[in-house]
Amino acid sequence: MDLMKALSGLNLETLKMGAKQAAQIVKLNLPKGEPYGNGAAQTPPMGWSSWNTFRNRISESLVLEVAEAMEKSGLAGAGYRHLNIDDCWQSAQRDANGRLQPDLVTFPNGMPALVQQVNARGLKLGLYSSNGTLTCEDLPASLGRETIDARTMAEWGVEYFKYDFCHNEALPMRAPCIEKLAVSALGSGRETDYYAVDASLEGGAVIVEDERLESGRYVAGLSFGGGAVVFENVEAEEDGLYAITLCIRKKSHSKKFAVIEINGAFAADTVVPPTWAMTKEGRQQLLLPLRRGCNTVRIYNPIASRFDSAAYQYARMGRELQKAAVEYAARTGLPEKKITYSICEWGLHMPWRWGAGAGNLWRTTPDIKAFWASILGIYEINVRLAQYAASGGWNDPDMLEVGNGGLNYEENRAHFSLWCMMAAPLILGNDVRTFLRPDGTPDTTNAAWQIVTNRDMIAIDQDPLGVQCRRVWTNGMQDTLVKPLANGDVAVCFFNKAAESRHFSLRINAIAAKDFVRLPFAEGYAARELWTGRGEAVAEELHATVAPHGVKVFRISAQSGA
Repeated sequence: MDLMKALSGLNLETLKMGAKQAAQIVKLNLPKGEPYGNGAAQTPPMGWSSWNTFRNRISESLVLEVAEAMEKSGLAGAGYRHLNIDDCWQSAQRDANGRLQPDLVTFPNGMPALVQQVNARGLKLGLYSSNGTLTCEDLPASLGRETIDARTMAEWGVEYFKYDFCHNEALPMRAPCIEKLAVSALGSGRETDYYAVDASLEGGAVIVEDERLESGRYVAGLSFGGGAVVFENVEAEEDGLYAITLCIRKKSHSKKFAVIEINGAFAADTVVPPTWAMTKEGRQQLLLPLRRGCNTVRIYNPIASRFDSAAYQYARMGRELQKAAVEYAARTGLPEKKITYSICEWGLHMPWRWGAGAGNLWRTTPDIKAFWASILGIYEINVRLAQYAASGGWNDPDMLEVGNGGLNYEENRAHFSLWCMMAAPLILGNDVRTFLRPDGTPDTTNAAWQIVTNRDMIAIDQDPLGVQCRRVWTNGMQDTLVKPLANGDVAVCFFNKAAESRHFSLRINAIAAKDFVRLPFAEGYAARELWTGRGEAVAEELHATVAPHGVKVFRISAQSGA
């Protein structure tokens, strides 16, 4: 699938066209206003991914070579701990139990063994799937199989999960029309009916007369997030699983969707198939937990747009990953391996608006390419989204292309600097085996190695305050970016997009006056340029000349005693 072609013309303005629909997004079965909160990715994830260089040419032996290179080259020591295998790791067939399995030839020893070997080098293994019926390379994916695939990841010891958007099927916006709820204890052969006409109605839910049904009435108006039907006082003799059947009025030739909450918590969701049947009454049966005594069952369809569908589906997988990691640790007595959850939705449905409640990072853009126009275009989208990033949830402008393609030295350094300023995940995409000399020691003369191991720049990205930079000034060809840091310092990046050198200046006290900056007012400041290491005292104004497609990045602090 050629994403650049499919997403041609995508920019922030076209994304804004969906703002009205995005504003309707429901609570996604998570506490309103709360972050994903799995405890992972408190700073932007750092690591390596197989896709940009190797695509489908991956194998167990290659992964082990990369793991060795990451350890011996010093990448792991610099913070690059995630080793992520992208698409094409899996077999075209699930196993006899319906579980994903690795390619039986290219990964002959299986994933648990590979995880152990990667962990032994101080690294964490990541895997990939898609929020669709197939992955982008047409291999088994996870839509509709979220529970079993999340459990598989947890049991294998996976600690990073990238979830793509190929072959996605949107959830239906229409809801079934419900006549009654039928509840049965397993094995009893008896049902207790709770009629919709006696239930509480919310929003646009309405009672409709229909003499062809047993009760003569059903509830409609649940479609497009329009309302809900609430069955109160649903009795259960003891805690346990019960057969809960939605008795529906069959209508139209389209799929329907419903979410079931029990006692205020998510219990299940279900897709009702389109009907061409002769009969008007149908049964959609689920096995769900009830507690002893009275229960409240709420049924609704939160999907009012494709924005809602994407948000709901990604949140569902995130919920399953969290649950699987916790349950596996409890079952085995092993320490919990938190799974960093990477939402790779390409920015189509404004994931920055809902991603913080669904995962740890969310792609804001189309796929990155190893040429300057791609880097610049992705930066222009992501730099405007600072308000959505925070510890545990990050805007993701895609993997790093440092060391790939036709980028020159200044462009590689600018690319890395911009990602660090934007508090972006730092996921390398080059062949890191080239960072080793034949004797297995780091090749410190390698320009790409020098860039991606710059500890001062990494510290800007990994700063625990967790704030993305803001663009405080631009004339279209020159940008000034400011990123507040946890100790009260600020990072300032002068970014020159032009094809010739440009001069930059900045009044430091003007930056200190910004409401998002912690830098105190002072009579003087110390400024250290993070690529050269040179420092200077600045009384009022910082000046720099920046090379074409280049950057200069300063860490600025108030001078002692100022």
